[in-house]
Amino acid sequence: MLRKYSNHRSFSDNIKLGSLTAFSAGMVNVISVIVFFAFTSNVTGHYAILAQEIAKGNWYQAVVVFIWISLFLIGNFTSNYLIIHSKNSTGQYMAHAIPVILEICSLLFVGAYLQFYYSDTLQETEILVGTMLFAMGLQNGLTASISNSAVKTTHLTGLTTDLGILFSMLTKKEYREDRAVRQKTKLLLAIMFSYMAGGITSGVFYYKVGNATFLFISLVLLIVILYDYYKLSVTRFIFRRPLIKRLIIKQSGEQA
Repeated sequence: MLRKYSNHRSFSDNIKLGSLTAFSAGMVNVISVIVFFAFTSNVTGHYAILAQEIAKGNWYQAVVVFIWISLFLIGNFTSNYLIIHSKNSTGQYMAHAIPVILEICSLLFVGAYLQFYYSDTLQETEILVGTMLFAMGLQNGLTASISNSAVKTTHLTGLTTDLGILFSMLTKKEYREDRAVRQKTKLLLAIMFSYMAGGITSGVFYYKVGNATFLFISLVLLIVILYDYYKLSVTRFIFRRPLIKRLIIKQSGEQA
């Protein structure tokens, strides 16, 4: 899911990445609405709030919302910066994995703070919402960058627009027979349903286990990292086997 970049990615790579990260994004967004009454998987609404607060002259609130938007932007910047500076396949995997690791750390921080320190003050809420927006920026930047913008999982506005266009295209036989159109439709549907499933799961989990829901979200993201780590380990073992075999034969010959 994380090893390959841009046009080297297969449809299967994007489906797996899109489904798992959309599931986690749905969970994050719903739990942030439940706990903080704020959306954190996108910043569309925050731009409207920023304009409203500026119009009202509420400068403190405007600055807070501006910082939230900036944190989402910084998350995107960080992911793409790491990706474009990776050099080889192993370094590329690590560059793709680090944003996910940072996202996990951010979400675990929010969960731990809520569990042990949160006293429901405005300042605490502002910091925790900002942290979650940074985490979602990391994820959005990662998925969009490595998939050449084919996978965007933290917001569904553009996705719903694209689906409407694709559904209209499928009313014509020539597009129904176009493999690229069919694959894009399947990918977007997978992201949409995974996002919804994540949101529903998050709501159910939160009302049963509370802030431990953040642990489950982190586990989903950990699967994304470990899947490719396992694949890399297997690939290295396969390529090393002929070398190991030659070394054993050589040593046997020397001993004889």
